[in-house]
Formats: sequence, structure tokens, C-alpha cells
Amino acid sequence: MNRINNTDGGVARRARLTNELVNDERKWLLPSGRGVQRKISRGVKRLAIWVATGALLFSPCVPVHAGLLKADVDFSNYDVPLYEQIVNRIKDKVAARLGEGVNTQDRYFIVPFAFQKRWNNPQFSHSFISVIRVLGDGKQPSLTPGLRRGQFKNRDFEAFTISWVPHDFGTNPVCVFDGFGSRIFPTWNKCPIVVGRNFRLDETLKVAMNDKSSVGMWGPYEIRKEAFDLGVKRKLLLDGGTIKYKADDRLTRKDRVAINCFHAMANLEELYPNGGFLGTGFRMWGINGTARVLIEYTKAVRDKGLLLEPVDIKKDLYGFVYAPERNSGGLYDPFPNASAYHQ
Repeated sequence: MNRINNTDGGVARRARLTNELVNDERKWLLPSGRGVQRKISRGVKRLAIWVATGALLFSPCVPVHAGLLKADVDFSNYDVPLYEQIVNRIKDKVAARLGEGVNTQDRYFIVPFAFQKRWNNPQFSHSFISVIRVLGDGKQPSLTPGLRRGQFKNRDFEAFTISWVPHDFGTNPVCVFDGFGSRIFPTWNKCPIVVGRNFRLDETLKVAMNDKSSVGMWGPYEIRKEAFDLGVKRKLLLDGGTIKYKADDRLTRKDRVAINCFHAMANLEELYPNGGFLGTGFRMWGINGTARVLIEYTKAVRDKGLLLEPVDIKKDLYGFVYAPERNSGGLYDPFPNASAYHQ
């Protein structure tokens, strides 16, 4: 609380500084003509506002994550395992969407995810997505082979995750850029093409937890059956072993050889979509990578009627941040709202 109060005092002082700089600008005018004074006045006013605003925005005394501009991290589920926290949130959101009445038709949902660590190093970042089918009440439909099955509130469901990573993900570091200039010129990147594997949701979250990463999720968002079918098709393709993994896939994606994690979940109608600065994108991994996929979904897929509800990429993002102890501070929390977890 003292930190926040001190920060409020700093903000107030900076606000007063802005007013003083603007109100005292006439003292700085040269004794010349009235037109010159007006020009200098406008210039000094702009300069004063710019300086004061810069001091306010970039001063280290204004902690963005100290509760001043966003909600504090929620520790109420601190002792609940990360995987269970996320699954419970998915179930609650889906149940709210379905309502209490009889669900006569199959309903379909997607849950986009990302995780990253402080400074968003691409070696420790990942984008993935889960897809869910809730079966209609009392129906006996044909199930999709190879998908996880379960029940929640007497409703049956099947689900799968697209989490495309190297086969030894979590054991060895992911090679993203190797070599001078490799971020600019893909032909200079020495990172090898490797065997990929599609991880389950629990496997993916275990890697995130072991790395003490911050995990973000959007949705669940309801989708049409056609979108679910595209997701199943993509999963079967990845599981088939013909596609390999490479984090920087600017060349291998075009050659239909290997793709990275967010291209594996992007534009389900096209396996090798383009887009992003330098093809892969500048810092286009982790939260940024999944956000870009969502932008693509809302602009391309939604126009075709596959998304059944609106998407707010910023407001819909919810996070789970690692905290070594209950109510500990200094957490890496890049989310509008977040819950804490521990190993």
C-alpha cells in the first residue's frame, strides 16, 4: 500500500509539473512581436506537455503491475494445481455459455493459449489451442477417434489440443535463431529442422509450470461444427508424421516441410499461412503469437461464420502467473487479470 500511495503522490506531482510548465510558458517568451509570441507559445506548450508526459510514462517510479493500472493477482486458488485451475475455468465458461436448459445439439468451442517468461525470450515461449465438442443431451453420436473424452455436469464432451513443438520439448531448449543476422535473413539461421510432436494440454502446461512461465488463455469461444472439423483435420495431419518442426519457418513453411507452433494453429483452412513481419514476425511468439492468430480468426474465419461470438483480444486475456510463495510480490504478470499458481 505504501508503494501505491507513494506512486499516487508521484503521479500528482507530475500532474502539477505539467500545469506549471504550461501555465508558466509566458515567462519564457522573447520580447518580440505578438505573432512570434503566439508561435513560441504554441511550441513551448507542446514541448512542456511532451516532457511532462514522458516523465510520467517512463519514470521507473510508476509500477504498471503494482495494482495502479490493473487488478492485483488473485491468490484464492493458489494451492490448486495449474492444470486444474485452467480446466475449471474452461468448464465454468462453457457451462455458462450452454446455460441450464436442455442442450439438444452438439456445441463446439476453442480455447487459445500462450505462455512466456519475463522479457519474452522465444526459447521459452509457446502458442497452442484446445478444441472442445460438447455432445447434445441424450444423444448417442459417433465420437472422433483419438480424442480425450470426459463428462461435466452430466454432459459428455471430447477435446483435443494443437500444441506443435519439438519432440523433446521441455527437455532440451528450443532452437529459434542461431547465427549472426539470422533474425533478418532466414538463410543464415543454423537451427535444424527437427521431429515435431503434438503435445496434450496437460503435457504442455507441465512444461510451462516447470519453467515457471506465465500462462495466458482466451475464451472459450463458441465455434461452428465446420471449424471443429478443420481442427480435427489439422490434428490428424500433425499426428501423421509428415510435417516437422522449426521455430523460424520462413523458408520451411513455404517449402511445406516444417512449421512452428502458431502456424500449426493458425488459419485452419490453410496449412502454411503467411503473415507477420519477416514472415514469422518481430517478437511474434508467446502471447503476441496467439494474439496474431486470434486477429486472423476474427478477420478471416469470423467472416465465414465459423466464430459464433465476439472476440476482444485484450480484454478476454486471462493469466496464470507463477508465485514462489502465497501473496509474494514482484511477479511477472503481463495480463489484465490473473491468478497465481505454484509448483
